Amino acid sequence: MVNDTASPPANRAGARDDPFAQPRLGQPQTDFYRREGYLKYERNVLRPSEFDALKEHFEGKLSRLPSQVRPEAMDVPHFSDPALFHWLFSRAVLDLVEPLLGPDIALFSSHFICKPGGHGKRVPWHEDFFYWKGADPDGAMLAPLEVVTLWLAIDPSTKLNGCMNVIPRTHGDNPGEYEPVDPQTNVFDRELRRFQIDESRKVALELSPNQASLHDGRLIHGSDANTSSRRRCGYTMRYISTRVKFRHERHPWHQIYLARGQDRAGNQYADPNRAYPELARYREVSKKTGH
Repeated sequence: MVNDTASPPANRAGARDDPFAQPRLGQPQTDFYRREGYLKYERNVLRPSEFDALKEHFEGKLSRLPSQVRPEAMDVPHFSDPALFHWLFSRAVLDLVEPLLGPDIALFSSHFICKPGGHGKRVPWHEDFFYWKGADPDGAMLAPLEVVTLWLAIDPSTKLNGCMNVIPRTHGDNPGEYEPVDPQTNVFDRELRRFQIDESRKVALELSPNQASLHDGRLIHGSDANTSSRRRCGYTMRYISTRVKFRHERHPWHQIYLARGQDRAGNQYADPNRAYPELARYREVSKKTGH
């Protein structure tokens, strides 16, 4: 497995001494990502003070979560909490994404997936783009379907508490076949049919807090239930190039945001300084997902 241990070249004086300077990924890492569909980043994503502030912010949100809402279900929290853009638009985060998407970047979605110890739900095997494409290609949310997800570990993420597993080199262009699964024990209610999953090839992405994995929106991945005594939380930050067209007219219940650079596809962008609680409520009632 290739990770971030090869130091990227400096692009200005003193950058070699600053792990947060551009570029944060070198050519070996970007080549690995494009070939395998994922990358494990084993350095700090955020500066320690910034990470601590994000974790404190998350803990506050979790403490206010209604008792009837599962902690795995904190989808698109930025719609009702613009403070999250401090981290979603962080230079440290966008500098990790830019080598994979280019300089013009939009935020597509975000999601806290928090599995409580002892009864954290399983994430079934899936490709993210299945939830955005559906059966009708003309109804796809994004064209083309190019999404990079940065999965930031809030807690230690290990095999024992249900870390993400990926199947390398499965980021093809055609979605697989899905079947229903029990939503009482799974985060999503559909899963790739088992004959399509070769678990002998799976890679467990164990991470320490403030480390991350990045994966292509087409890659097959999932995670086991958390039956351990330790909580497992991650913050998924999903980005697209602004060359990708978001079909807002077909999906008015979702919003994207210009994070860096300029628009290249005539997209309509939401205001990161404004809350959209009506969208959050609509999505909750209609069971729409930003995953």
